Formats: sequence, structure tokens, C-alpha cells
Amino acid sequence: MRFGSIRFHVLAGAGISALAASSPAVAQETAEAASGAYSAAEIIVTGQATSYNNSAATDAMIALQTPLTSPLSMVDNLPGVSVQEGDTFGFDDWSTTVAVRGFQTNLDEQQVGITIDGLPNGGSNYGGGAKANRYIDSMNIETVEVSQGTADIGSLSNEALGGTLNFVTSDPEMDRRVRFSASIGENDALRAYSRYDTGDLGGVRAWISASHQEATDWINSSAENWRDHFAAKFVTDGAVRFSGYFSYDDTHEDNYQRLFSPADFAADPTWDQLTAEWTGIPYIDQVYRKGWSTLRKNTFAYLKAESEVSPGINLRAGAYYHHNWGRGDWVPPYIVDVAADGAGNPESELVSSFTAEGGSALGQIFFVDANGVALAPMDGCVSSITFPYGGAGPEYDPACYAPGAIGVQSYRHTNYKKDRYGFTGDFSWEADLGSVVNQLRGGVWYEGGKRKETRSWQKIIDTRVGYEFDTTPYWIQYNREYPQSTFKWFVEDQVTFGFVTANFGIKQFINNLERNDVYGETSDVKLDSTSKVLFSGGVQVEPMSGMQLFAGYAENFKALGDEILERPDADLGNIEPETAENIEVGARYNAGFVMASATYFTSKFDNRIIFLSNETTAGPNYLIGTNGSYFNAGGIDADGFELLLSVQPVQGLTLYGSYTHVSSEYKGTGDAAVDTAVGIVPGNTVAGIPEDMFVLSGDWTDGTFRAGLSGKYTGDRFVDIGNSWVADAYFSADAYIGVRGEAISESLQALDLSLVVNNVFDESFLGGISGGGAWIGAPRTVVFTLTADF
Repeated sequence: MRFGSIRFHVLAGAGISALAASSPAVAQETAEAASGAYSAAEIIVTGQATSYNNSAATDAMIALQTPLTSPLSMVDNLPGVSVQEGDTFGFDDWSTTVAVRGFQTNLDEQQVGITIDGLPNGGSNYGGGAKANRYIDSMNIETVEVSQGTADIGSLSNEALGGTLNFVTSDPEMDRRVRFSASIGENDALRAYSRYDTGDLGGVRAWISASHQEATDWINSSAENWRDHFAAKFVTDGAVRFSGYFSYDDTHEDNYQRLFSPADFAADPTWDQLTAEWTGIPYIDQVYRKGWSTLRKNTFAYLKAESEVSPGINLRAGAYYHHNWGRGDWVPPYIVDVAADGAGNPESELVSSFTAEGGSALGQIFFVDANGVALAPMDGCVSSITFPYGGAGPEYDPACYAPGAIGVQSYRHTNYKKDRYGFTGDFSWEADLGSVVNQLRGGVWYEGGKRKETRSWQKIIDTRVGYEFDTTPYWIQYNREYPQSTFKWFVEDQVTFGFVTANFGIKQFINNLERNDVYGETSDVKLDSTSKVLFSGGVQVEPMSGMQLFAGYAENFKALGDEILERPDADLGNIEPETAENIEVGARYNAGFVMASATYFTSKFDNRIIFLSNETTAGPNYLIGTNGSYFNAGGIDADGFELLLSVQPVQGLTLYGSYTHVSSEYKGTGDAAVDTAVGIVPGNTVAGIPEDMFVLSGDWTDGTFRAGLSGKYTGDRFVDIGNSWVADAYFSADAYIGVRGEAISESLQALDLSLVVNNVFDESFLGGISGGGAWIGAPRTVVFTLTADF
């Protein structure tokens, strides 16, 4: 944290020094780049010419988010999309949820694909996955492309049951540029960013950037959140065009906690029941916010090449590597007894040099005497502790022990490490046959890698003082490796005759997954997850200039993930991969000053893998080998429609609106006993999916000043699959205002100033939903940003 703070001041100081030395004769184009100014044609992207619905984040949507904000939030105003995060800045992967139509990516489920410049992110799950914010700085984003349903046949994701989010990094500038940016905001938010673009160096362009940001939580200002990010990119021109990207991301996030009953939210809608102060009582301190942490380091690099080898024939290839290191923390209110020391003897687990590898728990140790001997509570004592999780038994209450008893506690780490590498290759061949134009394309994708996971228990050195822990674990509960590979091939043919274009394609996934127990305590397992040949196809008709009618069908597949192997005793014989069928029919229109689209969609999601969380109203079960269990449990049927309209009534003013209606319901397993056991009632509405959403926004710019206001309505959502708890509908507004420095003084031409306010009216609501619980939505948050280009 101190290192990050020093870096912030160094970067900000460099920017101020450069500003002081700047010349007033700064090029107009750099001022426009600093402001993020946009032309009318860039206001809204209703979709490329495809047989499925797609859209992209615009400059106006990006301007509604602060530079500290996670890139995921940039697509929240697009039709069919809902993004919820624990705070405005997205400083908590644990609480991040994304919904696209009836599909979701959250703590328990990953059904929406994510790619970075078209390359796979390696999964979006909490343990070993990485969402887009781990790869890209928000100020290095060009746009985010959203395929809401069927998606492109060549999309590189093992999770794209319900569409794909493709985060596109910006290319290097044609002219040399140095950029500095600094932000300050509520919740002790600070950010510094710098980027250098080389300009055109004879057919080669590149940039390099660095940023640091930090903030605390909005609930009780106890979190220590920070992020350091470094990135670089280059592109070349020529017969063979190369591009390469590198990023390194290091982050520490202290989590928000879900609420598991409407009564908790009603009692205090501003508190997630994590505490800010260390009390010295382990049972209470298990919900100490700084002990609920997510630590991640991600290194990602790719190299791409493409060339037109002959007229109409294009070849593309790419290779990439990703290293992920992570840790998830909790602070269980006891020491696990893993050594048979015998009654009356000091506990080995409290000795720094002791480490047990594998084995099972013999019991739990709650309090010890000065010699480290475990104590038992006094007979007949009744605990007076009432928080958290409804109260404690006598074994947790220091008042139930003789004076001098010392509480003991663990700092539990789940440690993640993942290395993956892959390559892609594809071709396209376009032939003009007179009245017919035919394009044949195809490709392959291979990815190999290995994920490692261990769980280590460290003792808290002295619970009377604080949460600092011994770096030597007293128990490594398990140590497992998960080798895995993916191979995908696809072929698609597209024929255009007159104003009609039709396409038909096939694809297949071949996935192999293993579990190897390093300690040899559980059996090793191999799973093959091969899809059938999956079909997709569609048609586009252009009856008039600017108007397109489209219809598409696609079969999608999600390979079995290694998370289902984390329960060694689970019966995997009947687990099947999740599948989906998506159909879309719609129209899009683009007349420059008016852009519109309308889409009807229906999806059939089968073999849904259910996750049963062990974190309930009774509190977490810290000892279980994972955080729940998985099995197939029916599926989901969803249908609905999306409407989008963007108009520019006068130069500089753009009005935008979108509406989404989704009807999604659970399908039963066919076994009433199983449905009852997991709480599924066939026909119930899918938890976390709003039936209605709409967005209204207005954006204005005159080239020097700019401003925008956007409001989004999110309808009622069920929190649990039993539909017994409703998260009420809410309306949240965001606003921004910005000005280029020349409007203030000619000497400030290099500057751009902006102010962003999220949740303008301080709406109180429940945000992300997962596993039968809900996180509290973030309150109003204000951030000011100063950017300078030279």
C-alpha cells in the first residue's frame, strides 16, 4: 500500500512538472484526444452487419464512467446487459456480476464469454479466472463489443453460452504524444496514469502506459484497495501486419459481503455486516473486512499477424500467454486441530516451525492458556455474543473461559496459480462469382495450461493485537493441479446475392481436464468434454439503404470447468456440459442522425450446472474442501426483445434510449425429489435477471465543453431460486461534465478537466445477486480527473 501511494505521488508530480513547462501552442488534435471528444457518427453503434444482434460501447458511455472504474461498467447501458459491482470502481471481483439476457457471470456461474482483442480471457470464475479489468486499463480501451446472443462462430471462449464481451485495446496514435492523467474522488480514491505514444516510426507505432489507483470501501472506510497496471502495445503496417500487446496487473481488494435475508437490508441498507475495527474476539473478527481479501497478479501477452496472401485470401494467426497468481482470504474464528498432541500438551499448530501437509481435521481450538494448551469453556456457560450469523456458542465466547484465556484464530488462504498458452489460426477466402459473392472462412484454436490450487491455514500471531498472521502455514489442507486443454475448429460459408446474405457454419470443442492430487490423498480424475458438431446460420436482407433485417440461430457449448473437480468425493459420472440454443430475429437502421434496432430473441439453456454455496445465513463452512458442490439441474428458458434508438436532433446533441424485456424461467430436472432438494420450482423466474430494463440518456458537446446525463431503470429481481425474496426495482443516474483547458485560458490548451458523478440521486438498492444472496449497491460517488497531453 505504501509503495502504491509513493508511485501515485511520483506519477502525479511528473504530470504537474510537465504541465508547468508546457507551451500554449499545443495541437488541437491532442486536446480533442484528451477530452475524449466524439463526433456524431461515434455516438452509438447499433451493430455490425451480421445475422445476430451486436452493439458496442460508445465514447459517451465511456465518459459516464470514471478512469478508476472497471471496464465492465462501460457496457451497462447497452440493450440486454446488466453489470453490478460492489462499488463504483469495481474494486471487488467477489461481488461482480454480469447478466446478458437470461445468462449470467457471477460468483457461482460463468455463462458469458469475455475476450481481450478477440483472445480468450481464460475463464471468469473467482478461483483462477480473470475478467477484463485484470488485462486492460480503462484509459487504454477503444471500445467494448457486445454480441448479446448467438455471437460470432469464431469467438474464442469456453463460456459463451449467452454471448460475448470483446474488450478492444486502443491502437497507438499516429502522432507522438505524452499523456498524464490524475483523478481524485470520494472514498479516498486516487489515480495516476501516464502513457507515451511513439507516433509513426516508418510503419511501426507503439505505446507504453503505467497507472496506479487506490480507494477504500464506501461502507465503513476500512478496506485497503489498490491496483498497479503496466501495459504496452505495438502495430505495424506492411504486407504482413503485426500487432502485439503486454499487460501486467497487480491488485489487492478487500471484499464486500452478501446479505442473505431481506431483513438484513431493511435493518440497515448501508451495511454489509463486515466490520472496520478489530475487537480481539475471534468470533466477531471473522467478519473483519481486511481479512476478506482478493489478491491477484496477472501477466498477459500476445502476438498477432495477418496478411492478404493473394486477392480475396486472408490469413491470420496469433499466439498468447497468460500467468495468473491469486489468493483469497478469510479469517476463521479458530485454529484447526491437525496434530494429535494429547490432552494437556501445548498445541503444535501454534508453533511457527510446524506445518502439516494434507490430512484431515481432528477438531478445532478456540482458546488456549499462556502455554498454548487448548482450553474448554466452563460448564453451563451461555454465550452473550449475538453477532455475526445469529450469535455464538460458549466455545467462542471469552466470557465462558477463566481469566487469562487467549483466543486463537486462523488466516485462511486459498492460493491460485495458473499458466496457459495458446494459438489461433484462421483464413477467409472471398470469391466474386458475378451475381454471387461467396466467402469461406475457417479456423482453429488450441489452448493448453495448468491451474494449481492449495489451501493454507496460518495462525494469527496475537488476536489481542490485530490480524497479522504467521507467514508459515500450520496446515496445508490440500494441494492439487488441474491440467487442461481446449481445441476448437470452425468452418463457415457466406453467400451474398443482391441484397440478401446467408451464412451457415459448424464448430466443435474438444476439451480435456484432469485433477492431480499432489498429496495423493484423493483419486486422480480425467474428464473429456467434447461437444457435438454445433450448427449456426443466419440471413441478412437489406431492402433499402441503411436498413437491415436479420435472423440467426446458433448452438453454444460450455466445457466442464475444473471447479467441478474441487470436491474429491463428488460423483461426476452424470455431469454433462452446459449447452444453449439461441435464436434472434431483428432489424437495424442507420441513417447517420438516426440509428435504431429491434431484436426478438429466444434461448434454451440445458444441463445447467448448479452450485450450492456453503456460505449461508449460518456463516461459512471454512473447513470444506471447496465452497460448495456442483451437479446438473435442468436448465433455463428465456425469451424477450430489445429496442434501441439514437437520434441527433441538432449538431452536438445526441439522445439515446434502449429497452429490454426478458422472460426467463427455470426448467425442472425431471426428478421432483431433486428439484425439491435444491429449491427449484419449474416455472420460477431466474434469480438475478430483471424482467425489464430501460436507459435514457442525453449527451452534448460543442467541441470545447461536453456534458451528459444517463438514467437506467432495473426492474424487480428475485434473489433466490425459490423466488421468496425480491430485490426491488431501482433507477440510477450518472452524469459527467468536461471542458478543454483552452476554454479557460490559451495557456491551458494541453489540459482537459472532467467531473463524473455516479448514482447522482444516491439511490439505495441491492446490486449484484449470486448464490441466494445480494450485495448492496454503491451510493453516489464523485470523481474529478485532470488530463494533459503533450
